[in-house]
Amino acid sequence: MPLYLGKTIRVRWFSLLLSGFLALLSPVPLRAEPSAASLLAEGIRAAQQQRWAVAARQLRAAQARLPQLADYAGYWLAWTEFQQNDYDAALRELEAISKTPLASPLAPKATLLAARIHLERKDPRAAIRILQDPARQAPQPEGEALLATALEAAGDLPAAAAAWQRVYYGFPASPEASAAEKALARLQQQLGERYPPPMPQQMLERAEYWMRARQYRRARTEFEALARQLGGRERELARVRVGAALLRDYETAAAWDHLRSFEAADPEADAERLYYLVECARRLNRDADMSALLERLARLYPRSPWRMRALISAGNRYLLENQAEQYLPLFRACAETFAGNPESRYCHWKVAVRFYVERRAEAERWLREHLARYPASEHAPAALYFLGRLAETQGRTDQARTWYEALLERFPNYYYAGLARLRFERPEIAQVPRSAEIATFLGGIGWPERPAGDGFRPGETMRLRVTRARLLKAGGLTDLADEELKFGARTDGQPFLAALEWAELMKGTLPVHQVLHTVKELAAGHLNLRLEEAPKRFWQILFPLPHRQLIESYARRHKLDPFLVAGLIRQESEFNPGAVSPARAYGLMQILPSQGRILARQLGLRRYGTRLLFQPAVSLRLGTYFLRSLLDKFDGRLEAALAAYNAGPNRVEQWLTWASFQEPAEFVESIPFTETRTYVQAVLRNAELYRRIYAPAPAAKPKAERAGRPSRPAVPEAAESGKKAGTPRRLSPKR
Repeated sequence: MPLYLGKTIRVRWFSLLLSGFLALLSPVPLRAEPSAASLLAEGIRAAQQQRWAVAARQLRAAQARLPQLADYAGYWLAWTEFQQNDYDAALRELEAISKTPLASPLAPKATLLAARIHLERKDPRAAIRILQDPARQAPQPEGEALLATALEAAGDLPAAAAAWQRVYYGFPASPEASAAEKALARLQQQLGERYPPPMPQQMLERAEYWMRARQYRRARTEFEALARQLGGRERELARVRVGAALLRDYETAAAWDHLRSFEAADPEADAERLYYLVECARRLNRDADMSALLERLARLYPRSPWRMRALISAGNRYLLENQAEQYLPLFRACAETFAGNPESRYCHWKVAVRFYVERRAEAERWLREHLARYPASEHAPAALYFLGRLAETQGRTDQARTWYEALLERFPNYYYAGLARLRFERPEIAQVPRSAEIATFLGGIGWPERPAGDGFRPGETMRLRVTRARLLKAGGLTDLADEELKFGARTDGQPFLAALEWAELMKGTLPVHQVLHTVKELAAGHLNLRLEEAPKRFWQILFPLPHRQLIESYARRHKLDPFLVAGLIRQESEFNPGAVSPARAYGLMQILPSQGRILARQLGLRRYGTRLLFQPAVSLRLGTYFLRSLLDKFDGRLEAALAAYNAGPNRVEQWLTWASFQEPAEFVESIPFTETRTYVQAVLRNAELYRRIYAPAPAAKPKAERAGRPSRPAVPEAAESGKKAGTPRRLSPKR
């Protein structure tokens, strides 16, 4: 019996009532009777229950009455006919799916089913043609495993072995990999000397997969086996990566000894070996050895990317201790030697921002150079802002205006855009003409294309896609409606609109945090949209405000901006009250249990327990109190308080001594932890967007609030964080 291809679909009969309601509200009309969607749902359910005659009758009726979803009815009808050995009829249905004018999310599954049918018909050559057709895009590794089966059935055993090797080495964690291992053992015995040996690079890639999956011991075992099995360059690479696996598994001393026990003849393998030795020396605090290894890399392999990575690693070693005289030469060597490599932008930026904070004469040149060399850099907004500040402090207000305008145009919803907006509102900036010289410079930069709003008016493809999703939802096929719009977001060219339609369709079906997380993924690039380029509802979905009454209540109690609290929660937990971070922080505001006990005691909470942190009211009560205490500890310096919320107050106290920061942005950009620096910027960016979305009248705000810095009232004594120095509090969700 062929394998089952589908998954159980939940059918909700009450949703027939919903379809009529959707038709009234929808800008995309439903062009079929609501009962037709129920026929499709009933037919799918009957097929899953193996009631073949009922399934065929219902699916044919749905196919006739619901042309917008003919591919869904056709796929399940083909499945039904396949189960009854009516292969010709099944293939006709599947062929129609491959030729639909609107791309179907069922097309990959239809390709697999068509290939299985040909195998059942003892026509493996037809299955091979389908699976090797690039237009059909069979899903992997299922498609590759089916191709291997077809090649074996067709008698082409060497080609079958090669296909199974692609499964075994390319998809080692898949269920198909186990079948591939057995098939390869069988084929090797059958073919003998004709068995095609796997390519060494394939074998290395399989072990590398386990490294990427953080299964370091498994990776090490495979690399050790490859070091015995392979020869030449690949053997040396396997030996080097044994050391890399030891290092990643925190067996640093063992990695150091292993990597020093041999030298590689292949230049790239040896350069990689020296890089991992630099990493070992850094962890073991062997600074003299680290310097000697860097000198050897510079002498032997000056332009190897492994040398660039070694310079970054060593530079970070000194950056974390603010030893500028040590890290600046390393980062500068990286930036100057590897100017054409996008990865060198990190080094270049570290030099540029240090020069700016120290107000060195070459700061402006480095900031401009950063924009010119790395226009897609994540640091471009900061470079534009600091160039504006330099021009402003030097009285070149026309240049300042032009830098700020470029920042607001290209990065309208980033942290530095909020700062630039405040500068730009000042008459001495807003009322001067633009600088022609700066405009010419900016015009010569190869900026990445800014994702323009897709108009949020559906083209014909998106209209059809939305109609299909709503019909599926109306028939109770919510899972299929979900996949339909996600597929449309990837393929139809209107991802922002597809994300909005998906959110509206899933309203009431999924919790807020799941909707937010999915829309952020579907509408990647939304932060580059101007607020007016998208409907307000789009922004409210991306910046939701559940528990608003509780947030405002506890924010008032602790003299906090409620939009700041909302911005922090969005970054911490995405409003998931049940969130648990890798560091075991809990709830909306991600409180550590030990920290929660201290805060609860200070607030006089009785019967405190870790499970209480999952209650929004408790999390907000403790989290807002903790944030207020950090603001007090750092004299109202919001950026410092947020950094302490993420990385702990002890670290922040140290970072604040690293330079005479002339404004908070300089401190933010000098935070050595990428996670914490990104976190602070994201929370403040979120807070600014919450204000603009939910309270768009800036004139009504106090001056201190407009600047994002709440005034400092008298509050209870600051709470201790309960955090051990030197240990990160948590990993926050990605932007």
